[in-house]
Amino acid sequence: MNTSAVRGGVRSMVASAFWFSVMSALVKVAGERLPSQEIVLARAIVSLVLSYALVRRAGVSPWGNQPAWLLLRGLCGFLGLTCFYYAVTQLPLAETTVIQYLHPMLTALFAAWFLGEVVRSSLVFSLALSLVGVLAVARPSFLFGAAAADLPPLALAAAGGGALFSAFAYVLVRRLSGSEHSMVIILYFPLVTVPLALPWVWQHGVWPHGFEWLILLGVGIATQLGQVYLTRGIRLLPAGKATSLSYLQVAFAGLWGMLFFAEVPDGWFFVGAALILAGAFVSARSR
Repeated sequence: MNTSAVRGGVRSMVASAFWFSVMSALVKVAGERLPSQEIVLARAIVSLVLSYALVRRAGVSPWGNQPAWLLLRGLCGFLGLTCFYYAVTQLPLAETTVIQYLHPMLTALFAAWFLGEVVRSSLVFSLALSLVGVLAVARPSFLFGAAAADLPPLALAAAGGGALFSAFAYVLVRRLSGSEHSMVIILYFPLVTVPLALPWVWQHGVWPHGFEWLILLGVGIATQLGQVYLTRGIRLLPAGKATSLSYLQVAFAGLWGMLFFAEVPDGWFFVGAALILAGAFVSARSR
């Protein structure tokens, strides 16, 4: 990789972190009344319209060259987003984002498995740091007793599931980027998500009111921008390194949580966040 490609990849991943943090804040606002799966559907509809327009503008076929792998990428994206949006609506924003940041290390592990990227001792060390950090943030009662965090177990599990499925999706993006146009890869997420989310929303959805329509539109636009920059970053950098560089999203999420949701993290959060971000940093610096 040349220097300009690396710099372009870094800039893209930082921009992706910012826009995804904005998306998370908007999801939390919308989730005060609307079900999380309805927000997933709304985000996917906006993405479907924007992505299809970009595919047409690029003059490429929307169906791609490897539809089976593209469908799998879309499924992983749907599952990851479903888990993450549910966690955002149930947990403090900073805690949800920190747990989601298990995905850089998981991405590097899955990239080694599926793509043949090298697993080094630094990756194992970074994963260990991050797992300890997650325990510090979640503080399960079987380890911390009376000092356990008052966080819903199902929401914590959803946050972890979001990280797992996101890592699978990132590796699939990396695999597909050699043969597919980036806009086609992005398009397959809403192509899969809309038909999967629609039946549940049809039965259990809540009709949005007034300003909620703008919030839902903002979720879709912010996520689309984050996804575009993410796909560019992964194309320019190895999968593990690219996703590690997006750790700035944790800082953005903590800022939005304090400014807009009166969420002040405790000392355990900062310990856990420091460990997780240290793991991401070690992974990013590893050659």
